Amino acid sequence: MRTRGGEKAGRRSNPLAPITYLLRNAGKTIPLTGVIVLAVMLVAGIISMINSIPLSIRTIYSYSKEFTGVTPRGDATKTLPILEEIQAKSPYAIDRVIICRVTVTEIQSIVGKWPFYFIGMNDADTRYYLQRQRVTGIEGRLPRAGLPEAVISRPVAKNLNLKIGSEILGPTKEGGFSPNSVKVVGIAETDRWLMLSSIEYLREYHFPPIDLGMVSAKDPAEQPKLDQWADKHFKGRQAGILGYFQVEKDTNEMFATLYLILNVVIGTLVLVVTLMMSMLINIYQGQRLVEFGLLQAIGYTKKQILTRVLTETVLVVILGWVLGLFAAFGLLNLAKTVMMDPKSYALDVLDPVAYAYSIPMPLAILAVAAGTVWWRFRKFDPIGVVERRIV
Repeated sequence: MRTRGGEKAGRRSNPLAPITYLLRNAGKTIPLTGVIVLAVMLVAGIISMINSIPLSIRTIYSYSKEFTGVTPRGDATKTLPILEEIQAKSPYAIDRVIICRVTVTEIQSIVGKWPFYFIGMNDADTRYYLQRQRVTGIEGRLPRAGLPEAVISRPVAKNLNLKIGSEILGPTKEGGFSPNSVKVVGIAETDRWLMLSSIEYLREYHFPPIDLGMVSAKDPAEQPKLDQWADKHFKGRQAGILGYFQVEKDTNEMFATLYLILNVVIGTLVLVVTLMMSMLINIYQGQRLVEFGLLQAIGYTKKQILTRVLTETVLVVILGWVLGLFAAFGLLNLAKTVMMDPKSYALDVLDPVAYAYSIPMPLAILAVAAGTVWWRFRKFDPIGVVERRIV
């Protein structure tokens, strides 16, 4: 007499269940799953690494989120009138207007050297600027007026391998020339990229002799609106407006062609992997013809067998995709720790776009696999299979 517990155990260990076959035939299942894992990891990894380039641009120049930059386009007499007009006509409350000087140096990016602004301002404005840039503390001190000294942020220090006492500008630095050796005297703790000196030093030793302006909105949430207003207000006049929205716009335009090419590459990869998987699944199912013939001979309908095979395929594809996502996450974390973080390169290991790009691949594989299985079962003859096996 069979107990109720025995009946439950029997149902749980159904030898014809799709998962049972996959587990008992791991030697065939694992290679199929492994191909999907590698393909998903490759796609997500490539997209995330490519996305790290525009992400780096946005991260490096994110300091511009806090201010509207103003340049008189080479006319030193226009700076103050432009700033006064902004204060008088801006529809948004102004918190502070900073007069500054700027020279250009270089930082290291994942694709080479990029220009970066080395800004000079007075001590009071420097303190306000650092507070606005979310600085939580400073190792060392601020630069003294008129001296060749600088304070930089932690990402810049890591990127250029600098510490307190290191030279950031100097007579022998082609990417960051200064007639005097400018030494780092402070490192600001913030995620923003910053290089600051005294305005007196830049006025004394750096060309061109033109003051620039930075305008901050009283409400930081209105800073993007102030940027847009100033850009439209001074359009066509001898006043250049620099805002973070331009960083976003230039980045999108710069990488539009690259992403178009990338879509072609990823599409080709999906096609190749899908065709390869269809051939593997065709071979895989071809080796099971005797099994299918025997199942149908003992009473299974063609629909039941087809449902079972499709269920197995769905399980393999979903498992491969999920494991591929975890593999991509692990690979990206390794790349971030070993390659990106030491130089403050930006990489989003949870980039939603990268993982979204991996979705078409399992869907395409599933569609082709289903079509392959259906085509094979379209004129399936179980009696012929069994007879050939017996003979």
